[in-house]
Amino acid sequence: MKILLTGSSGGIGKAIAEIFAENGHEVTGLDVLPPAFVHPLFKHVETDVVAGKLPEGAFDIIINNAGVQNSGRDIDVNLKGAMRVTENYLCNSVKSVLFIASASATTGSEFPEYVASKGGLVAYMKNVALRVAEWGATANSLSPGGVYTSLNRRVMQTPELWKRIMDVTPLKKWATAREIAEWAYFITVVNKSMTAQDIIIDNGESSDAHFVW
Repeated sequence: MKILLTGSSGGIGKAIAEIFAENGHEVTGLDVLPPAFVHPLFKHVETDVVAGKLPEGAFDIIINNAGVQNSGRDIDVNLKGAMRVTENYLCNSVKSVLFIASASATTGSEFPEYVASKGGLVAYMKNVALRVAEWGATANSLSPGGVYTSLNRRVMQTPELWKRIMDVTPLKKWATAREIAEWAYFITVVNKSMTAQDIIIDNGESSDAHFVW
């Protein structure tokens, strides 16, 4: 199948590109940064999802992963960029649409504009799911909590901050980018019946509750 993936030059996006290419799918990656992945089935397009030129073509799977955090452009990139890309390629040949959101869309525990952008992304996903259902296609979102990526290096390398995070994380770890990519592959390729759902992958952090008796 032909896959369109935004934010493919690092972290979760790079891991998603790798797993799809490894499984024989043609991947077109869009990113403002140079490619970080080389494979015969991977094509890189250096562009901005907000205002850059989008490549022509039709795709079986659309994965919106491009995102920024506390940048002053969170809503433009994370939400409006994803909407622009999706609407540009949405047609009855699409089999699945996936949005990489955030656990903070549910908990609200993040930078204000970031939370708003990811919460809007989940709401938009549900709108897309309703529209593509007539084609038998699915639309869902993945909402990771902490992930071992360079974006989170600051807290990962600060013992005091890392301890505070682990204190409220039941499984006492974060997910790897590869693990999130495996979820992305399952939801878009294997899954045929789940749609309009937001899946939280956060090692239990958002469900942590303290019972006092």
